[in-house]
Amino acid sequence: MTSGTPGAPGNPAGADAATDDAAASGTPYPAEGATAAEGGAEAGPPRAPWKRPAPSLTTDTARPEGGGRAAPGDAPAPARQWPLLTVLGLAGLGLVVVGTDPFPQAFRVGVMLVGAALLLGAVLRQVLPSVGMLAVRSRFTDLITYGVMGALIVFLALMVQPGPWLRIPFLEDVLHLTVT
Repeated sequence: MTSGTPGAPGNPAGADAATDDAAASGTPYPAEGATAAEGGAEAGPPRAPWKRPAPSLTTDTARPEGGGRAAPGDAPAPARQWPLLTVLGLAGLGLVVVGTDPFPQAFRVGVMLVGAALLLGAVLRQVLPSVGMLAVRSRFTDLITYGVMGALIVFLALMVQPGPWLRIPFLEDVLHLTVT
């Protein structure tokens, strides 16, 4: 052994340095060729170091609760996804009303249709056992997400200026305090 080797005479680290180095390297066994005096448990052939198992790849995720088909498997694709298509159709109709602006309150009505589509999605998610691709997360999370977002959109569409259909006095006071 040379003087720079752990556990060699003249090395201030002492004999325990070999086992400390083995522990620091992440291997539970001493280095190859180590003897019992150098920190090995027994003299004999060296043991192979412990290896971690190869990481496994996730190949699939669990479908959300209620994420099955909404119609039998032999039905055409649109029929199997009718809950999602209904919600998207109503939201699309609302966007068309907003975009074309066919009457004076079209913006308010169109945005309310978008909010109503989300509320309809929450109702369908609650009532139907299987809603196809409308099921994104767990049933509880979908209900909260669709319901809160739909209610907020409808609520804000009712309060949009000028000439709101819904007036809430304390909110008007808060707005006037923040603007002035």
